[in-house]
Amino acid sequence: MKRYLTVDDITDILHKSKQRGVGFLLSKLNIFGLKRTEKTFDQLDYKSADWWIVPKVIERWNELTTGNADMDYKEFFVTNYLQNKTGLKLISLGSGASHHEIELAKYDNFEEIICIDIAKNRLLEAEAKAHDLNLKNIKFICADINNYEIPKEYFDVVFFHASLHHFDQIENFVKTTIKDSLKSNGLLVINEFVGATRLQFPKHQIAKINEALRIIPKKYRTRYKSNLLKRRYYGSGIFRMIIADPSECIDSASILPAIHSNFETVLERPYGGNILMSALKDISHHFVELDSEKSKVLDELFLLEDEYLANHASDFVFGIYRKP
Repeated sequence: MKRYLTVDDITDILHKSKQRGVGFLLSKLNIFGLKRTEKTFDQLDYKSADWWIVPKVIERWNELTTGNADMDYKEFFVTNYLQNKTGLKLISLGSGASHHEIELAKYDNFEEIICIDIAKNRLLEAEAKAHDLNLKNIKFICADINNYEIPKEYFDVVFFHASLHHFDQIENFVKTTIKDSLKSNGLLVINEFVGATRLQFPKHQIAKINEALRIIPKKYRTRYKSNLLKRRYYGSGIFRMIIADPSECIDSASILPAIHSNFETVLERPYGGNILMSALKDISHHFVELDSEKSKVLDELFLLEDEYLANHASDFVFGIYRKP
């Protein structure tokens, strides 16, 4: 059953008004959806308390995707799949601040890396960082990808880090835009949310997220920059998601089926997120620095998610796919 408005929507509005200011909320009244999306990602000084800021969570991702808690998926990809390959051309669609693309540009394998995004300030920030690092093989283009002409059969790698789930009509996008831009035997690399469209999680997933919340002591459930206590998870409503960012998870459930029908799977590593992402949302800052108690809480959360994943598909996947 779809959820159009939830308690969490109201809480999120109140929370974001404190975090990002009333001006940010007013920007969501813009009638143009692309402008609302752009505003979401173009604020440089915004800090959040999402699961990706927790070092122990990142170690878990690494362990599940590469088998090594100290090796991320980018290093794993280059080391294991690009050995002795040079002169490679990579395009990243929806690169944002381009942190991951800048890391890739440090490898000698790449002759050219192109980063495209609508967030101008983020790209300017990335360009400055690349300049400071004296990276000559990476460039940044501010453009709406839907109106940008990507050269056909030009790239060796098409790369997505948490951006593919922002594209609509995924089957067509994968079949044409992505596939057509790759050379024969070119690689599609994703690190992506591939779960429920518009985050319309099933009831059993929401129940398990609330079970996870009950594991977390009350003192670690105060929301970031707020006195609000996270008591329960209700899920996201479609109305708020469309108003906040019309592109958010717009067709995410179609990502893996579209890729599987158009590409050969080289490697696919699920790493969960079904429980942890929502349980830790807004309270992750409590777990950046750990003591024995906090570490034990995270271990219990990891175990709970592993138990859930034994019978349910992962919401996040690292994958490498080859154009046939």
